Amino acid sequence: MRAIALLLLAAASTAHGATLSVSPGEDDQRALQEALILAEPGDTVLLSAGRFRLQKGLSLDVANVTVRGAGPSETILDFTGQTGDAEGLLITADGALIADLAVENAAGNGLKSKDVDGISLVNLRVEWTNGAKSTNGAYGVYPVSSKNVLIERTLVRGASDAGIYVGQSRNIIVRRNIAEMNVAGIEIENSYNADVYDNLATNNAGGLLVFDLPDLPQQGGHSVRLYGNRIIANNHVNFAAPGNIVAGVPSGTGIMVMANRNVHVSENEISGNRGNAVMLVSYTQSFTDAAYNPLPRGVMIAGNLYADNGSAPSFAGGAEIAAAVGGTLPPVMWDGVTSYTAPGSDEAIPADGAILATDAPMLNLNLGTWGTPLSAAQPSVSPPATGQMPAPAAVVLPEAQLTRAAAIRGDITASLIER
Repeated sequence: MRAIALLLLAAASTAHGATLSVSPGEDDQRALQEALILAEPGDTVLLSAGRFRLQKGLSLDVANVTVRGAGPSETILDFTGQTGDAEGLLITADGALIADLAVENAAGNGLKSKDVDGISLVNLRVEWTNGAKSTNGAYGVYPVSSKNVLIERTLVRGASDAGIYVGQSRNIIVRRNIAEMNVAGIEIENSYNADVYDNLATNNAGGLLVFDLPDLPQQGGHSVRLYGNRIIANNHVNFAAPGNIVAGVPSGTGIMVMANRNVHVSENEISGNRGNAVMLVSYTQSFTDAAYNPLPRGVMIAGNLYADNGSAPSFAGGAEIAAAVGGTLPPVMWDGVTSYTAPGSDEAIPADGAILATDAPMLNLNLGTWGTPLSAAQPSVSPPATGQMPAPAAVVLPEAQLTRAAAIRGDITASLIER
């Protein structure tokens, strides 16, 4: 019979808590969940190297607990035998730090936090190992309705929606991650104040998405900075399940901004995406939420490096539009929707912010009014604009949260980020 070893690291001080050590054995499910239940604030649940075979999802609801393995190639939470569609690990307590481990083949999402203040996901691997399938879990790492979110040095492969997804959250840093072979590499949705930088998104259907959707508890997404990322060859077939919103993301999309405001896209390397390097679009589905604004506005695109994009757009009408402007799409494409009518109103509402691309020609489809079909596009190309927009303020996370994360030294992504 296996016991959980409780090792007091700092008997004279509760500041560092205790360590509950767990190794793989005959009953991984019970042992690991028991450790997560017994942990007290400030404790560390330390998972040894090896493969933990799990049949159900795990949950953590104790505040300020660290769950740490021996590294993402050494400590593996294996959910291949999981029944149901629950998360691999669900976190509902503030101040959690999850680090140095892998989650494989979760039936649902890999790691999810909900209603958490201070969630740090550091040096992880989340993967569906049998390749890109619509039956894979939707999200690899999935903070939702959370604040003070840190995701760094994490590798996600095979998510049928988004590898790294942050939804309805605020005060977010997503940095130095790798997202590959997902439908969407990284997605920021209905969130406020996000910095997304130094990431690699490659071989997804879409590299980096910033969305705002109606009928959600938090909407009006704003103040997002996308900078210093490498958005490379996101030409994977879109394998999302039918009806999913990302099923409509065209393969070959580098960056897509939909229905968000105050978004700055700067100093990124965007290359080899056969569709749009940067696509700015309105939400196109019908909606009944009178408070929802479906237009992208206040979007600034500057200082990016583009190469070999736009050669074979896969969205409906894309080939015809490309032919009309010389055979290849310019780096930036905007649908040109400048007004919409709110449900229950007859008054057109203009966009409350400009679209400004200063680093490349921009293709404007000139659709004008929301709801105008793409078949009515009147494409025109304008040279790089001049001018500036004030950038969103940098996101600052609590010092204590950053200090704990900085103690995690392993880095599976460094060699890939540098390649």
